Amino acid sequence: MPVKKYLHAAILVSDLEKSEQFYSQVLGLEKIERPLNFPGIWYQVGEFQIHLIQAETVIKDQIDDQKWGRNRHLAFSVEDLETAKQQLITYNCLFQMSASGRAALFTQDPDGNIIELNQQ
Repeated sequence: MPVKKYLHAAILVSDLEKSEQFYSQVLGLEKIERPLNFPGIWYQVGEFQIHLIQAETVIKDQIDDQKWGRNRHLAFSVEDLETAKQQLITYNCLFQMSASGRAALFTQDPDGNIIELNQQ
C-alpha cells in the first residue's frame, strides 16, 4: 500500500474562539471551508491542512516541560524566524528557542499543543 501524500493533521482544542485567534491571527494561517456539522475549523497550509476539532477535554501530554521540541509537535517553515518571534511577542505567546541552536523556535496554542516554527 503506497501512501501518496500527507493530507491533514487533526488537533483537539477546547475553545474554538481562542484557537481561531491563535491559528488565524498569530500564525496567519488561511482558514478554509469546512463541510462538517460538528464544531471545528480547517486551515490550509500549502497542500496540507490543519483540522481543529473541538473537544470537551484536551489532555496535555508533554513529557518534557523544559525542552518543548522533545514533545509531540507540528512543524511549519517560516521565511524569517525573527519576524515570527516578534509576532509571538506581540500576542504575548510563550516560546522557546530550539536547544539545538538551529533557526527554530517552539510555541504552544491555547491548549498546549506545541508548534515548531523553523526558518528554512
